[in-house]
Amino acid sequence: MSTPRRAALGWAIGATLIVAGAVGLAAGGLVIGREVAGQAANGGPSATAPIATERPGSFGAGGRPSGQVAVLVGAGDIASCRSSHDEQTASLVDAVPGIVFTAGDNAYPSGTAAQFEQCYGPSWGRFRDRTRPAIGNHDALTDAGAPYFTYFGAAAGPAGQGWYSYEAGTWHVIVLNSNCQSIGGCVAGSPQLDWLTADLAAHPAACTLAIWHHPRFSSGEHGNDPQSGAFWQVLYDAGADLIVNGHDHDYERFAPQTPTGVADPERGIREIVVGTGGESLRLFNVPKPNSEVRNSSSYGVLRLDLAPGSYAWHFMAIPGRSFSDNGRSACH
Repeated sequence: MSTPRRAALGWAIGATLIVAGAVGLAAGGLVIGREVAGQAANGGPSATAPIATERPGSFGAGGRPSGQVAVLVGAGDIASCRSSHDEQTASLVDAVPGIVFTAGDNAYPSGTAAQFEQCYGPSWGRFRDRTRPAIGNHDALTDAGAPYFTYFGAAAGPAGQGWYSYEAGTWHVIVLNSNCQSIGGCVAGSPQLDWLTADLAAHPAACTLAIWHHPRFSSGEHGNDPQSGAFWQVLYDAGADLIVNGHDHDYERFAPQTPTGVADPERGIREIVVGTGGESLRLFNVPKPNSEVRNSSSYGVLRLDLAPGSYAWHFMAIPGRSFSDNGRSACH
């Protein structure tokens, strides 16, 4: 981001994830079967594991998903007026067409209207007309997220709620609000969980992706967040396949697991934390069970190729960072 913009607002932070819709594979496509370990920030831990290829599904030449493909690319924890890393990750997004969605904390430090316009706007804001966002805790600090809902408009779902769903190719995509204490809770009987249960029943898609801010499982600074446990249980019972979160400023991929953290290669949900959108990076704590890959030294975005019956993932780092994570799996 430009120096005048930084000086005008001091520091700000943000989080975003991006989706490219059913437009086929973009140029410079997906690399499958290679992981490069990154060096963690300030000497922190990083780890890699073999590429997961369980339940092989519909894959074409070169390991890419075949059929109608919805391409998603993005990250969490993005825009800060005292950092230029969000401009670097936005440059990665520039090369990927389709829908852009965020995983919360879009404009740091407190989600004001000025921070959305002057910090988020010059970088990831250029994708606003194709963005489907999720709200984070920093976005909700100002007037219960009113500037967030104003900035994104109808794309953010009903104002004051922050949960909605849409279709991306053959996949059903669900966006949730994990600021549970400010929205009437995230447990059985709460408005959001009742909506989630009904939405899944009304959309029995073969493959389902859910996006929200606070991860149920994380080896990062904030650690596991049990408040989203009810989300996990409802999604697991419905056969969902993939969850993407932000909040912890790092990249971490988990093996498929149950809502209680037990490895489950057959019915488990894979979770990917990608809080690498540009604000800052933070060190890991002790690795949680089922954590397969971790890196806290690379800003970047996550690309997802969602095909009928399968998906592939690819973490793309900004120039000068060597970390990459790639893999593929079939849906349940």
